[in-house]
Amino acid sequence: MFRKLTTVFNSRCLLSRTFSVCELSKEHQEVQQLCRQFCERELKPVASAIDRNGAFPEQQIAKLAELGLMRVTVSRDYGGSDLDMLALSLVVEELSRGCGSTGSIVSIHNCLYANLLQRLGTNEQRARFFNKYASKAIGGFALSEAGAGSDVAAMTTRATRDPNDDGSWILNGTKAWVTSGVEAVAAIVFATVDPALKYKGITAFLVDFDGGRLAGVHRGRPEEKLGIRGTSTCDLILDNVRVPEANVLGTVGGGMRIAMEQLDRARIGIASQALGISQAALETAVAYAKERVAFGGTLIDLPAVRTRIADIATRIEMTRLLVRKAASEIDRGVRATKACSMAKWIGGETATYAAHGCQQILGGMGYVKSLPAERYYRDARITEIYGGVTDVQKAIVADQIIKELEL
Repeated sequence: MFRKLTTVFNSRCLLSRTFSVCELSKEHQEVQQLCRQFCERELKPVASAIDRNGAFPEQQIAKLAELGLMRVTVSRDYGGSDLDMLALSLVVEELSRGCGSTGSIVSIHNCLYANLLQRLGTNEQRARFFNKYASKAIGGFALSEAGAGSDVAAMTTRATRDPNDDGSWILNGTKAWVTSGVEAVAAIVFATVDPALKYKGITAFLVDFDGGRLAGVHRGRPEEKLGIRGTSTCDLILDNVRVPEANVLGTVGGGMRIAMEQLDRARIGIASQALGISQAALETAVAYAKERVAFGGTLIDLPAVRTRIADIATRIEMTRLLVRKAASEIDRGVRATKACSMAKWIGGETATYAAHGCQQILGGMGYVKSLPAERYYRDARITEIYGGVTDVQKAIVADQIIKELEL
């Protein structure tokens, strides 16, 4: 039914050509079309059930893995599709049109685990962590803690040298809000080697759960969430977990920089998820307005409804341009912190605005579960929260602008 991404593209160099922010290459358009078809056939028919049952979309993730969509930016040497961030952004946007939960799983796994391991992992680390597991296997990213969300320096999870083995570390602590924490076969875990060092003590560790056999790793109770209910979110409890020195990602004390650089990429994924939800809300609102008869005509003929549609569509287009700008900057090797935070900030607000507008146009039908408008609203809310709340994104943007003007 679908062609795997690696059969769509004969060479990565096709994606390295320069295009304007508004223009997609032929190859990117093919990625977009592949995911749009998957969305229509495989996600939209089951999205409501996934949400209602809070069920991890295992079958859909397996099919996406077969298409190469669970390792979008990973080298083909490790079972990936060897594509760029713009391609990954398009993947997440299109999947999120059909199912916000599936879009979130694909986004966070790709942006925060697979891409990070591909970028900074050694050849030996990539071989071990990619080749050991099938491409449908999920990886986690464990940075936040109950008392250390946006304030990463407050991290309390400790990494200490094993006194009985100079080549190993012992991890102790609890990481919070680990997306796909229940299903993850491995995770990139951040811990401090010395709290007194603050940011300079934070270190990233690759932790292989080894099929649940790794001693000392416990998963907390999955959180009951407002939206993206098909994803699991839980604490990751580390009780004297032994990690070999070979599993340090990057350098000891270099974890903060790693986390911040990767969160830029994650914000592109979140903004793309928001964009997909926004587009779905717009399409649902327009389709309903064309059919709903009121005041002697259809809703689509009412000026107030048309104005609302225009507002939503314009905000979506603004978000899309910001997302593509941010992804293109990453692909050019530019430090895209400002662009990524702008895209995430505006994307999250647009998703909530679009979902709210969709509910208003649907009226009472926007509040019931027989139509997807209420699900869009619930799914949209997380895009303003995880990856750094909107106020944090505004602070980052302001900081970047001030630095630019001081040059």
